Amino acid sequence: RMRKLERKLEENKIKEEKEAQDLEAMVQHVEQNLQLMTKRAVKAENNATKLKQENALLQVQLKNYKTENEALRLGQSASLAAVRQNADLALKNLLTIITNSRSSIKQLVSGAESLQLVADLLRSIDRIAEVPEDGQ
Repeated sequence: RMRKLERKLEENKIKEEKEAQDLEAMVQHVEQNLQLMTKRAVKAENNATKLKQENALLQVQLKNYKTENEALRLGQSASLAAVRQNADLALKNLLTIITNSRSSIKQLVSGAESLQLVADLLRSIDRIAEVPEDGQ
C-alpha cells in the first residue's frame, strides 16, 4: 500500500512539474505576443501622429486655396480653373489623409484592446497557477 501511495505521489509530482512547465511556456508565449502587440501599437500610434500632422498641413493648405479662390473671384491674379484644380487636389489629399488616419486610429485602438486583453490574461495566470500548500 505504501509503495502504491509513493508511486501515486511521484506521478502527482511529475504531473505538477509538467503543468508548471506548460504554464511557463504559456506565459512566455503570452509575453512574446504582448511584445509584438506593443510594437504594433507603437507603430500605429506613430503612424496616426504622422497622419494627423499631414492632415493639419493639408487643412491649412486647403484654407489657403480657398482664400486664393475667393481672391480670384474678386478679380485678382491666377485663373479660377487653376485654383479649383488646386483646391480639388488639396481636398482629395485631405480626404485620403483622413481615411488613413481613421484606419491608423482604429488599429491603435485595436492594439490597445489587445494589450488590455493580454494584461488581463497575465493577471489571471497568477490565480490559475496558485496551488494550495496542502496539495488540493
